[in-house]
Amino acid sequence: MRTAAFLYPWDVIGDPDAPARLAGLGIDQVSLAAAYHSTRALTPRHPRHRIVTARHSAVLYPPDPARWSGRELHPYVQDWVAGPDPFGAAARALADAGLEVHTWVVLAHNSRLGSEHPSVVVRNAYGDAYPWAPCIARPEVRGYLVDLAAEAAVRPGARGTQLESCGWYGLAHLHAHDKIAGVPLSGAAQYLMSVCFCTVCAEGYRGLGVSARELRAAVVSALEPLWSAQAPSGPSAAPVDREGEWAAVEALLGAEPAGVLRTWRDRAARRLRHAVVGAVRAAAPGGFRVLLHADPATHRCGANPGVDPARALADADGVVLPCTGGAAARAAALGPFAGPRPAAATVAANLTIVSGLGGSPRTLAADAAHAARLGADELHLYHAGLAGNDDLAAVREALAELKGGAGERP
Repeated sequence: MRTAAFLYPWDVIGDPDAPARLAGLGIDQVSLAAAYHSTRALTPRHPRHRIVTARHSAVLYPPDPARWSGRELHPYVQDWVAGPDPFGAAARALADAGLEVHTWVVLAHNSRLGSEHPSVVVRNAYGDAYPWAPCIARPEVRGYLVDLAAEAAVRPGARGTQLESCGWYGLAHLHAHDKIAGVPLSGAAQYLMSVCFCTVCAEGYRGLGVSARELRAAVVSALEPLWSAQAPSGPSAAPVDREGEWAAVEALLGAEPAGVLRTWRDRAARRLRHAVVGAVRAAAPGGFRVLLHADPATHRCGANPGVDPARALADADGVVLPCTGGAAARAAALGPFAGPRPAAATVAANLTIVSGLGGSPRTLAADAAHAARLGADELHLYHAGLAGNDDLAAVREALAELKGGAGERP
């Protein structure tokens, strides 16, 4: 089973032992961040630092001035990793250690972009702006994301890319000092708090025969019992499957208005995905693989935005699916992709290997074997730079077991 691990350039830059240590895990590929959102990251083995603070979304390579000159929406450069091209330097060091390098590109998740350009972000039914979530239905946002993908994905030496958040972002966001959990929200409520009512989306709803004013009123009315404690909303206290989430949206909102929201949002997501993948293919050399971080429920948004399995595999070379958790979580993510698919299509199970982030590296071999039985043909591990030594030791042991034959799909 082919195995890839996620990594940041700062895990490698300044640590000459990092490439060999990673290769020693038994992985085949590194998915190296080329464009990433703000974060505070631990570097438990780096000889020079323990914490890296990426203060804002940025590209980790020098952007092309000719591409971005004079444009209102453009990528930001970073100054927290030494050197003019941290991605390029890290990629070369990893390749020299025998690892295949693919880019890891975050698209529709950018708090600095939204803070500096508030007119382009998702606005919920109450008029609140989500600076971290550029609205993908807006032509200027789509144009920016398409060009960013083409540039960030196709870096020198990269053999493929993984595109994260190539779709709708919404309420959920790992925000600094987050204080939104006072009223726990179900999956349906999360969705209703994520739908956009910016001017472009409002016009889109009108084009489908429903005024934005009516839709906003319906969403606010559906959510009101949650704020007044008249109805239980339990976070995930009572987890609901993906179909159940959408049934709950229709029950709260009504089938017709829910259908209008879904039609518009699915249409915008498909248009973005098709344009992004097309732009990457046009810029890439032959044999370059394009994978999408995705969820098999089209209404979901975030780092793994919802896709229709058949459409996603028609656009891209494969998908990377969130499979951390128990057997039920893996089955729910992988099951919709288990049917017939293009012969070369990749279905990758994404498993967290950091115990402190909810991962289970000590059950990795068994979890990977289960994912393979469900149809996964690749294993992607989050995150080789963040994991502690004990977690990496467990990963090394699990991958040795898998390479011995266990976990291969029958």
